[in-house]
Amino acid sequence: MRHRVSGRKLSRHTKHRELMFRNMLVSLLQHERIRTTLAKAKELRIWADKIITLAKKNTLHARRQAFARLRNETIVKKLFDEIAPKMKDREGGYTRIYKMGWRQGDGAPLSLVELVTFVHKEEKKKTTVEKAKEVLGKVAPKKKEKKAEEKGKEKTEKKPKKEAKEAPKEKKEKPKKQSKKEE
Repeated sequence: MRHRVSGRKLSRHTKHRELMFRNMLVSLLQHERIRTTLAKAKELRIWADKIITLAKKNTLHARRQAFARLRNETIVKKLFDEIAPKMKDREGGYTRIYKMGWRQGDGAPLSLVELVTFVHKEEKKKTTVEKAKEVLGKVAPKKKEKKAEEKGKEKTEKKPKKEAKEAPKEKKEKPKKQSKKEE
């Protein structure tokens, strides 16, 4: 009987499972939203809640513990400087899980795990006039412009070569830096 046994083994050895969740946790903190299976998402939620609670302490010891868990300096910095301050008023429940259906190959239930503070960037919707201008810019007149540009490039190609030879001479003559005391 499995009474009072917490956690999911997910058919993996301990080290493999720990490394997998470390990588998933780093990805979650970096992108603030990831897609995975439902069982992994529910287990990842536990890991994320613990590391964010640790980050809310904002002590040197907590930073070192977080680095020992995550092994990524930039993510630890983001966790302590950006994510934890947003969560300071929350007592827990830092992640949200959406069910997304089933995976095509094996039918595994998929889910979307995101931080509660995640805000989806909305793209600016283009008006019909802007769409029409974009389409018009992509059609035939460019061919005529390209032919004219190619003729212009052939004439100007000889001139830049001469300038290229003169450019290195200018680079050799650099003024010496003056110290602050001389100014």
